[in-house]
Amino acid sequence: MKKAIEVGIIVVAGILVYVVITLLPLFFQRELKTFENDNELRMAALRSFSSMPKTYDEIIKLTNTNPNNPLTKEKISLGKKLFNDKNLSQNRDISCSTCHVLKDGGADNLPTAVGDAFQENPFHLNTPTVLNSSLYFRQFWNGRVKNVEEQASGPIQASFEMNMSKEEIVKRVNENKNYIKDFKSQNLEVSFENVTNAIAAYERTLVTRGAFDDYLDGDDSAINEKAKKGLGIFITRGCKGCHAGLTIGSQSIQKFPLHSWWNEWLDIEFVANKDFFLPEIIIKDNSFPFENTGGFKGLNNEQKFKVPSLRNVVRTAPYFHNGEIKELKEAVRIMGKYQLGQIFTQEEIEEIVEFLKTLDGKIIE
Repeated sequence: MKKAIEVGIIVVAGILVYVVITLLPLFFQRELKTFENDNELRMAALRSFSSMPKTYDEIIKLTNTNPNNPLTKEKISLGKKLFNDKNLSQNRDISCSTCHVLKDGGADNLPTAVGDAFQENPFHLNTPTVLNSSLYFRQFWNGRVKNVEEQASGPIQASFEMNMSKEEIVKRVNENKNYIKDFKSQNLEVSFENVTNAIAAYERTLVTRGAFDDYLDGDDSAINEKAKKGLGIFITRGCKGCHAGLTIGSQSIQKFPLHSWWNEWLDIEFVANKDFFLPEIIIKDNSFPFENTGGFKGLNNEQKFKVPSLRNVVRTAPYFHNGEIKELKEAVRIMGKYQLGQIFTQEEIEEIVEFLKTLDGKIIE
């Protein structure tokens, strides 16, 4: 009887601790500031965000920042052809645009990238968008390279992506007389570096502008009232702490999650003991608030990730590094709880998502 009572006490205590920890965020909610009018909200927004330029020439001026790869119209045009050329992959069946579908937000809407011979990314990594990527401070989920020129060379050579060597790329490009003419007209030799530079030059022009930019520029009617409420929550609850600037993110590397001790993955198993069945509380891997398919843990395996840009986020599902979360609303809920320590109401989540819709934009051409 004594053993049974001890078992009961342990089980009840474990459940109570779990419930208390789970509910803790409810007691530390940040006060939600309200904004009296559009001017007040806009001024608050402009302290954290800035709008995209309106013209193509302004975009070129903004993104022409690599002295080793100066932008020209001819190079950009060549890069567009190469970006869409399936001949640059081992089996001539995929191109850069296969995984970076511009109409789908610059990604592929798959949980993980699929490359040569239908191979999935070995870490089950979700394809980041190429849109606005030249404005990011680093590239890839762990921020391991500094610009789109370096990024462009990676997938081409990766065995599970395009699976090509530098020599094979040069050979394939030389098979195309039009390419030879394009390179010659620019006084460029056909080299792997010049191929990736051309692709990167084109990627530097893939900059989008949406309704939120119009609102920042003074158009009160550019976004609806629900989106304005979502913007207010985004600002006052702390989302802007990481998702700020011109690209609404992608300007820093951050630990995720910050509050992993709010664990939703609690199991209780009864393990046989020679004296009695004693309960053992087994906590599953709580590195992330979702299953970590692929086992990837970011920079230096420390759960540090490049903060994604939220521009065009409504078109880049599924979410997070391994594409484990399908719905944007659920992604917002997770970020609120595990990154900010905030429990968003369903209404607040819907308002934030309405704001995120205003970040969807068209490529400035």
